[in-house]
Amino acid sequence: MRQEDIWDTEAAESYDTPGTGMFAPEVLEPTVDRLAALAEGGPALEFAIGTGRVAVPLAGRGVPVTGIELSPPMIARLRTKADEATVPVVLGDMATARAPGTFRLVYLVYNTLSNLLTQAEQVECFRNAARHLAPGGRFLIELGVPDLRRIPPGQQGLIFRTEPGYIGLDTYDPLRQHLVSHHFRFGDDRRARLFRSPHRYIWPAELDLMGQLAGFALESRHADWQQSEFTAESRSHISVYRLPPG
Repeated sequence: MRQEDIWDTEAAESYDTPGTGMFAPEVLEPTVDRLAALAEGGPALEFAIGTGRVAVPLAGRGVPVTGIELSPPMIARLRTKADEATVPVVLGDMATARAPGTFRLVYLVYNTLSNLLTQAEQVECFRNAARHLAPGGRFLIELGVPDLRRIPPGQQGLIFRTEPGYIGLDTYDPLRQHLVSHHFRFGDDRRARLFRSPHRYIWPAELDLMGQLAGFALESRHADWQQSEFTAESRSHISVYRLPPG
């Protein structure tokens, strides 16, 4: 499926979970704090801005935020929170679309880089970030660490989360570094709703090489937004790449 077909009106309408999940204060506030610090008072650009989960509170902190987004329904949802003057958005692909202006920070949160399904597209995303940045500018990526160590030989799938009314299952294609996330949501009856999204997973070392190809150097890597140490047991990472100064 095309990404613009996946992130349709139904997905946009169900994406926001105010106060819980990705929108919980303990998740969102450290995210905004870190991004505001990295922007250093300059403008920021969010690739795949979605419904504005991060961009709207970041703009509320006084950081000028622009977005690039492929899905019109996601932009429409964002527009219920912030108008074009507050958070301008360019409709397009984060690997190729160009937003006006020059930025101090470009950022990509919550595994969104993996929505690009080829290595070539992911490299182009790095290059697109570099095109938007001033000398010395930063590109931040939040990304999960592939969980293949937990999969026994011959098994193709792995449950990554269970909670009341929800089961999350990933299926893997290691030859192409692809996975499909299956999100099952159900109530008290027999029926369940399924949302699926395809991804290309990326090892941290491969990500660093992508950065080098686009002219970046790795500045820092932490396990979370609170800047905990990244270790072999970390399930995700926040990686910051930086262009050379002018």
